[in-house]
Amino acid sequence: MSAPTGRRRAIAKALTALLPLAPYADMEKIRADAGAVHMKSLPPTIAVWLATIAHIRHVHTDYEKLLAEGYDRDSARFFVMEQTNIVLTRWRATRLLEDNDEE
Repeated sequence: MSAPTGRRRAIAKALTALLPLAPYADMEKIRADAGAVHMKSLPPTIAVWLATIAHIRHVHTDYEKLLAEGYDRDSARFFVMEQTNIVLTRWRATRLLEDNDEE
């Protein structure tokens, strides 16, 4: 196994700082998503935040159900914001999703 790169270490540090009590399985998925090629140009803290919100939205909320019912993405995101923040709070996140957050 190769030594972790600086980017992977920075992602791991940002993930631990943002989500101290997130379950291991969720953290591993978020870590992988934050390290994806399309996130490479972003600072690790931003990549981790975006990967976290996307993961929670798709796995822990009714977002997919709302999309299937015909809601557009922005409306579905609005309606799952509270559910997303509940998960972030449970994981003792150092940041919550706000109405004016741009993604």
